[in-house]
Amino acid sequence: MEWHITDAQSLAIIDREIGKHAFSPAEYEIVRQVIYHTADFEYAQLIRFSEQALQAGAAALAARSTIVVDVPMVRVGITENLQSTFANPVYCSAETLTRPQKGKTQTSWGIETLARRYPEAIFLVGQSQTALSSVVTLVKKEIIRPALVVLTPANFLTGTIPQRLLEEADIPYICIQGRKGGVVVAVAIMNGLIHLAWQAYEQDAGKNS
Repeated sequence: MEWHITDAQSLAIIDREIGKHAFSPAEYEIVRQVIYHTADFEYAQLIRFSEQALQAGAAALAARSTIVVDVPMVRVGITENLQSTFANPVYCSAETLTRPQKGKTQTSWGIETLARRYPEAIFLVGQSQTALSSVVTLVKKEIIRPALVVLTPANFLTGTIPQRLLEEADIPYICIQGRKGGVVVAVAIMNGLIHLAWQAYEQDAGKNS
């Protein structure tokens, strides 16, 4: 990840305005990336991490696990960082060829199709509420057991239900609580996680060399 002095200055402003917080160092790095890319400090109160979410996500990235996303903008937003680090395969539900299905969106049906192929993938849902509902339903039915679930759609319909169901199923997650969210947030979270995981990977490689 390339940095410029203006990036460092912006992050320093974020640090000053947030001040003391209860996040772990790794969690805080994700939070500040979300704020940096949205200019919205409210995300410091809205983002939720399950226990061991970042560790589970980093391990899945290092293992080159498949990543399933809902819309092309999310895929495009994370591909460059993946290509220069772990090179995980990324599949987009909105671009997945499926047979027409009554009562389901292309994105939802694409998620279900990909989920059955890659039940232990990282699932990154940035925009589609129908894809969010599909992922949660598949987890509840124990059809999939993702390595990590990241949910950031602007959530007008289900409230905290997805988070509760993921907790009950003991699935690592990063969620946005409330109605804010979107693709930019999903991309910032995943790119922040990729950066953290790659740093740890390179440090381990250096120790073992």
